[in-house]
Amino acid sequence: MSFTLIGKHEKDSRAMRDAYVTALHDMMSAGKPVVHIDCDLEGCSNTGKLAKEFPNNVFNAGIAEANAMGVSAGLCATGKTVFMHSFGPFASRRSFDQAFMSAAYAELPVHIIGSDPGVCAAFNGGTHMPFEDMALYLSVPGAVVIDPTDYAMLNCLTKKLADSGKFSYTRLIRKGFTTVYEDGSDFEIGKGVTLREGKDVAIIASGIMVDEALKAEEALKAEGISAKVVDMFTWKPLDEELVKKCAADCGCIVTAENHQVGCGLGSVVANCVAKNCPVPMEMVGVLDRFGQVGPENFLREEYNLTANDIVAAVKKAVARK
Repeated sequence: MSFTLIGKHEKDSRAMRDAYVTALHDMMSAGKPVVHIDCDLEGCSNTGKLAKEFPNNVFNAGIAEANAMGVSAGLCATGKTVFMHSFGPFASRRSFDQAFMSAAYAELPVHIIGSDPGVCAAFNGGTHMPFEDMALYLSVPGAVVIDPTDYAMLNCLTKKLADSGKFSYTRLIRKGFTTVYEDGSDFEIGKGVTLREGKDVAIIASGIMVDEALKAEEALKAEGISAKVVDMFTWKPLDEELVKKCAADCGCIVTAENHQVGCGLGSVVANCVAKNCPVPMEMVGVLDRFGQVGPENFLREEYNLTANDIVAAVKKAVARK
């Protein structure tokens, strides 16, 4: 694992979905038995061009997510490496039973992609705004559950998942994202990465909250608070050794996620902390609420998913040490 941190808080001009498409293209071009199943969303996932170049590798299952999951399991059983995509709520809530029984229970390593997680659904509104998708897949025995940060990470992890032999769920930001890592950075499934060293508090974040955590670290430093920042992109299997090191080094932890905190990254970190290294914890994330319609910037403020919210949580955690 080797990565180069950019961390300039700059929006990338590319669409993050293209990191996924490029990874699939590379694998299909190399002759690997990789298959992509979409649910009438080729325009949204930008996989339409893959279908034209690799018509035997890309299929549209229509607006029938449960059936798409069964088709994915069936293809996987024939030896294909299968990626299945739909919007986050449909790739999780709507088709969860089929994912659980047809794929995971049958020990078939289908790779499910749920796009526009949490507030990233923006104007698609509450019906399309999954704050619980990761929770469902965290409950699946042996599953790999990932919340990638940016283009470089998604591109790398898509290829790693294809070789993993594990059933998985990955969140996918389709369009706008903030660049955190340089292209070509390499990551390991199940291993978090430390982006900033610090001694007063450890901020453990994933997805869109990683850049917010880096902003918070800068603000805290100006106030004399030293914060370690960790990108915990794999929620399951959790990097428990790194969590324990954060607790030992800093004495308190703040988690940050674009998800319900009671059943997401905060909860899995808290489980590890409670069992191994009890320290004060605060959680930044969605607090038992449904989604709503609005621009993403408004929603980040509305659901307390900002650097300022992380700073406030850090001060609470440090005061409890």
